[in-house]
Amino acid sequence: MRTLLNFENVELYYDQVYALKGVSLTLDEGETVALIGANGAGKSSILRAITGLAKLHSGQIHFMGERLDGLATADIVKRGVAMVPEGRRVFPFMSVKDNLLMGAFTRTDKAGIAHTLDSVLERFPRLRERYSQQAGTLSGGEQQMMVIGRALMTKPRMLLLDEPSLGIAPKLVQDIARSIVAISRDEKVSVLLVEQNSRMALSISQRTYALATGKVVLAGESKALMGDERIKAAYLGGELE
Repeated sequence: MRTLLNFENVELYYDQVYALKGVSLTLDEGETVALIGANGAGKSSILRAITGLAKLHSGQIHFMGERLDGLATADIVKRGVAMVPEGRRVFPFMSVKDNLLMGAFTRTDKAGIAHTLDSVLERFPRLRERYSQQAGTLSGGEQQMMVIGRALMTKPRMLLLDEPSLGIAPKLVQDIARSIVAISRDEKVSVLLVEQNSRMALSISQRTYALATGKVVLAGESKALMGDERIKAAYLGGELE
């Protein structure tokens, strides 16, 4: 299996406060990798670094063998990286259709865009039912489906998901989790998943990195980490050390 993303010894800080301290991780083709940890652990900073929204202090990021850090965000998207941000970030007064089509802004292949749109609507039937509705009138779970669909409109090689279960009803969390598994399997998309719902993250990923205060403190196969006492303590509100 080929390594798709190589995040090498990255340091990142905001206003002299370190967010990432020498973090290294990899993501292979077709793999789902989870990043877990408390608020402020550095999970979202990793996604911001990958997408060019935060400038590295040191380290390098390679994607498909090419250097990614230092590129503009639009160029990173064109290389096959799509991000679903925390908090959904919909265009509330635009229709579901137009929100989805915003995801294809870097594409010019009209037939391909139409095909991708059909596949997104097939994957998320609720969006077809609400196709002409304003996005702001959707439920939280429906909005999350829509922003995942919008990311898929870019035809990504790698999908970055930032807290997809946040503020979602428990039943829809299960639907979102199943969708992530299906997208990775059917679309051959690698997934980097940031998630505070650690049980969900561990259950749908192949490998997991646990972070605390900007550092990786545990890493390994998700099934094995499920039984790790330190991970169990984190489920109950403790902190990893």
